Amino acid sequence: QVQLVESGGGVVQAGGSLRLSCVSSGRTFESYPMGWFRQAPGKEREFVAQFRDWIEDRTYTRDSVRGRFTISRDSAKTTLYLQMNNLKPEDTAVYYCAARPRHFRGTDDNGETYDTWGQGTQVTVSS
Repeated sequence: QVQLVESGGGVVQAGGSLRLSCVSSGRTFESYPMGWFRQAPGKEREFVAQFRDWIEDRTYTRDSVRGRFTISRDSAKTTLYLQMNNLKPEDTAVYYCAARPRHFRGTDDNGETYDTWGQGTQVTVSS
């Protein structure tokens, strides 16, 4: 079993930056953290950014954050990051890190292939 712990959320003014981290532990060879999702109050969860698979570094980012958010990971592929620049009030949400088994490849907007989720970290952007 894999555990994920996110950190780095907080309150920031519009135009500011935050860097989220997600550290995995446990049976990390079973699932790898590869995606960031978010959920705003009253809205459905949506994907933010993800790696297409566990070994290659191709990424996929939703249109509304492309050019502002960057997903990355460490060389061991057990820690995931999300650098968020030029934050906007509409980015306010709880951000979740998610892991999935390495045999899955390709993009997953719905999160259906992810089997482990972190507890979430709140990001609040004030105008």
